[in-house]
Formats: sequence, structure tokens, C-alpha cells
Amino acid sequence: MEPQDQQHPVVLITGCSQGGIGHALAREFAAKGCRVVATSRSTTAMSDLEQDPRFFLQELDVVSDESVNSVVSNVVEKFGKIDVLVNNAGVQCVGPLAELPLSAMEQTFNTNVYGSMRMVQAVVPHMASRKKGKIVNVGSVSAYLPAPWAGVYTATKCALHSLTDTLRLELRHFGIDVINIVPGAITSNIGKTAVSNYNRMPEWKLYKPFEEIIRDRAYFSQTSKSTPAEVFAKDTVAAVMKNNPPAWFSSGRYSTIMAIVYHMPTFVKDFIVRKAMKG
Repeated sequence: MEPQDQQHPVVLITGCSQGGIGHALAREFAAKGCRVVATSRSTTAMSDLEQDPRFFLQELDVVSDESVNSVVSNVVEKFGKIDVLVNNAGVQCVGPLAELPLSAMEQTFNTNVYGSMRMVQAVVPHMASRKKGKIVNVGSVSAYLPAPWAGVYTATKCALHSLTDTLRLELRHFGIDVINIVPGAITSNIGKTAVSNYNRMPEWKLYKPFEEIIRDRAYFSQTSKSTPAEVFAKDTVAAVMKNNPPAWFSSGRYSTIMAIVYHMPTFVKDFIVRKAMKG
């Protein structure tokens, strides 16, 4: 254990590949004086952080029990604690529900939902023993308004929101704060990875006429008007670092309007989505 690290919060973040939200969060936490454990399936995806002493890079695959337990053990051995866990790793899954391979659905849930829970179950014993800690789960405003072609991704985020609300109540006894971060449209590389995953999908049958529209869905959140990841990270880290952090924090383009739409009657929401899809 490094004694000097006891003076700085230790933040473990999943999904820190360059160009993504996790990478921006890692940089912002470091700027606020934290020691950041930046993780990704490959450290080469975080190579720009390699020479910076504020970062401890680890290869981590959240779908692997062995990988998760190994990384958490490495962090506890090096720093003696984990103050903040940020479950950011996630994958997109674009396609019509009636034709999407179940294997693709399972992979998305395994990363976005079970991956987060693997991290929670590995980290909570250490936090509980100290009666202190923060768990941050990164959801999505898409959970407010499920729309065509991204149903699986949206379902994983709905599940994560629900699990986060339950965790907040269950872990309060152990002094652990649980925070649901709900990003709007944030500039990241999720569109590129979504298209990469989409290209591996089988050819649609019933939905062949919609192929171009379905592919475009992958880029829906990635426009010139999307909130820069650095801006989102600054606001998010400020909220998380508070002594009494909010249970729910949403930021970024569409975050306010989506929260409003969520409370509208179903027929109104369906009308809005249909108009948006045609537009």
C-alpha cells in the first residue's frame, strides 16, 4: 500500500477507453485530486494516461468474474481502499427486437447490467468494512422514453436504474451512497461501437425496408449539438464529490425534456417518438 494515497480519494472507473464518457470522468476526477483507477478491456485504449502518475491503469472485462475480482484485489492491495466505484462500461445494441439474435441481447445485458452488479458485489465488502463509499451507476435518459431499434440498450438502462434505486436503500446501512447518473446526449464513441456491433448482425427479414433508419439510430445521440463529454464530466464529478451527493443526477442535451416527457400519457409519448423517427 502507498501511504500518500490515503490522503486522496481512490476512484475506480470502468469503460475508460479514449473518446468516451469514462475517459472524461477519469480526467476530471484526477483534476479534483483523486487517484484514479482507469480500466478498459485493453490498456492501449487508455495509452494517453499511461505516463500520468495520477492514474493506475488496469485491464478489466466486466463480464468476467475472474477479471473483476483480480482488478478489485489489485486496487485494494495498492491503495488499501476504494472510495468511489463508477460503473460506466456499456455497449449499445441496435436492431428490431423481433429479429435481434438473443446472443446479442444477452451480451448487452451481461455488460450493462450484470457487469455493473459484478463490480458492486466485488467492491461493497471493502466499502462496508470502512462504513464509507460511493457507488455511481451510469444510466441513460433513453430509459425515460423507449424508442424503436434500441430496445435492448434501453431495457438494460431501465434495469440499471431500478437496481440503483434498490441498492441506495440496501446499502445506506453500511454508509455507502449510491448515485444514479443519467446522461443525455453526450459526445462519445458509443455511436462508432454501436455501428461496429450492428455490422455483425444478420440481415433483417421483416425489417429489411427499415435498414437505413435502423443503422442511423446508432448515431442518434452523436450530433454537433451533443454535450461535450468534458462538460458532462465536470458537472457529474462535482455532484458525486459532494459530502451528501444527490441520489439522482442528470445532465446533458435532452436530459430536461426527456424527464418532462417521461411523465406524459403513453399515447403522447408514442406520438412524439413516431414523429421523431420520421423526422
